Amino acid sequence: MTSLRERKKERTRQALIDAAVELFQRRGYDKTTVADIAAAADIATRTFFGYFASKEELLFPESDERVRAAVKAIEERKPEDTPADLLLRALHDVGEASGEMVSPLAAVRVQLIQTVPAVRGRALQLQLDAQREIAGHLVAAFPGELDRVTAGALVGAFIGAVSGALQALMDNPTTNANANANARADLREATAIALRPWRR
Repeated sequence: MTSLRERKKERTRQALIDAAVELFQRRGYDKTTVADIAAAADIATRTFFGYFASKEELLFPESDERVRAAVKAIEERKPEDTPADLLLRALHDVGEASGEMVSPLAAVRVQLIQTVPAVRGRALQLQLDAQREIAGHLVAAFPGELDRVTAGALVGAFIGAVSGALQALMDNPTTNANANANARADLREATAIALRPWRR
């Protein structure tokens, strides 16, 4: 059970994300400052930096959790699991725990990755870091089946499948908060199809 302090921090964190999404949509990314976001969330500007290092960081609030979910799935693998099974299980677990990947924030993030170089650069760096870390854990878990190259290819295919499916979902104007359950199911199905050659 989380403490009152932890719940308050999570509410403040979510208020910052919600304020940023609204401001980015209304004013645009470049015309929105950290001070604007903090004011809209009713906190001091300096408090913002206790939650996020920058506007770019705010757009990727759950990137660490996704990597941890993949590592956890690898660590808790069963003898019959393939590497692809574990990646798909991690995607499912993240989707069940959070709707962030198909949220209004995700839609704004996809748009900004396409139009703002700083956001695109941060997204690419996070993707590469995640790919290296997850691939390293897969090599350690499947030493007779994967090496650095094949693990990198598998994780790259997985991340590419997720990114491509998310892009298509966010391009669909009917995708919104009320459609999260269906969107998550579509994301899992599309990614499973993409990874089918890697599964037994």
